[in-house]
Amino acid sequence: MFDYAKIIYLHGLESTSQSGKARQFAQKFPGMLTPDFTGSFEERMAQLLPILGNENDWTILGSSFGGLMGGVFSLEHPSQVRKLILLAPALMLPPFPTLADRRTVSVPTVVVHGTEDDVVPLGPVRALAEKVFTDLTYFVVQDGHRLQKAFAELDWGRIIA
Repeated sequence: MFDYAKIIYLHGLESTSQSGKARQFAQKFPGMLTPDFTGSFEERMAQLLPILGNENDWTILGSSFGGLMGGVFSLEHPSQVRKLILLAPALMLPPFPTLADRRTVSVPTVVVHGTEDDVVPLGPVRALAEKVFTDLTYFVVQDGHRLQKAFAELDWGRIIA
């Protein structure tokens, strides 16, 4: 059986652990962590690091700015990450592009991104993801930034497993 306590959801920049997406994932995967993050990227990463500690086998589920956080954490601590799932990840923001020029990572990674996303550009983000993540599955869906349709349509149990 899968340990849902080793799944963490990283919300977006203007979101919280009480967003619709966070609550939907918490319902699907009882026991998963859904902490709140505030402040700059650096401040949010400083809040994330003690939560993950030195433990391994994390499944990181990051949405938008939370996807940026998850992507950077996975690049810097790949041995701690079992799987990385990114939802319309803001990988085009610093420091990810600079890190992408320096390293790749073989953490199994799934990206879900909408063709109608008007917040995070699909093309540049996909190019960065393909450059960095060597074990990448990319779902391009007919959806906007919030991925409401994709949430209902995709088999999240299989994606997370």
